[in-house]
Amino acid sequence: MHTTSCDRKHDVYDASCPCRQVLDLLANKWSALALGALEDGPRRFGALRDRLDGVSPKVLTATLRRLEDQGLIDRTVFPSVPLHVEYSLTALGKDACAPLAALRAWVVDNIERFPTAAVSAGDGR
Repeated sequence: MHTTSCDRKHDVYDASCPCRQVLDLLANKWSALALGALEDGPRRFGALRDRLDGVSPKVLTATLRRLEDQGLIDRTVFPSVPLHVEYSLTALGKDACAPLAALRAWVVDNIERFPTAAVSAGDGR
């Protein structure tokens, strides 16, 4: 078995480290918001789309697929007509929510410290 330096020691600064893919997924705004929207319990696609104001159906679908592929959310299909699909957090997804919630809270608490955000919010843009 071939081992890399990342196999022995995970280093997100190493280009070959698989941590980079997870960081890329979790640092994505729609991923962070989708996970946060599921903290209160399972939601259907339409409810998630409504909660994540501004996300397109295409982007939300891709985001949910990536989160599911990485084991952060579950997709449950209920056999009804029409099909009823719900998304919920897995244990791993719940674990990821704590640091993401802290980051979202920090952004809200500090938004006025960012010159471009303060200007955009202040002049109606």
